Amino acid sequence: MKDSLEQFKTELARHNIKLSYQRLKILEYLNENRTHPSVDTIFNDLKGTIPTLSRTTIYNTVNSLVEAGLLRPVISSANEVHYDIYVDAHAHFECEVCHRLIDIEYDFDRLPVPEKLSNCKVNSKSVLFLGVCPNCALPKAE
Repeated sequence: MKDSLEQFKTELARHNIKLSYQRLKILEYLNENRTHPSVDTIFNDLKGTIPTLSRTTIYNTVNSLVEAGLLRPVISSANEVHYDIYVDAHAHFECEVCHRLIDIEYDFDRLPVPEKLSNCKVNSKSVLFLGVCPNCALPKAE
């Protein structure tokens, strides 16, 4: 989806999601902070700007956006749910040191469906690479 907030507003209306002030601010935050934030991260970053914001509002908003296909949940290696506004098919890399999630272009057509799943309908594929990012791999200055 394009970066335009107007396009997000159009998509919300198309999915019958009312645009409240808090939803707009959460959507703006997700669009401007493509860092795969968790609900806690979103809450901590926005609570100073929106004192009436609750975690419940954030959960409800991200769940609505996921259902509408405007947001994608990403499960980290620590089983934490993070949210990605880039919903096109792609993989992720997670640094085992700083736990940052990085988008990786990936050809899912090259990922075969295991034989055991031949009778199943696969709706999506997810790949999470684990390792150490370049910043964390640098030697520490003493």
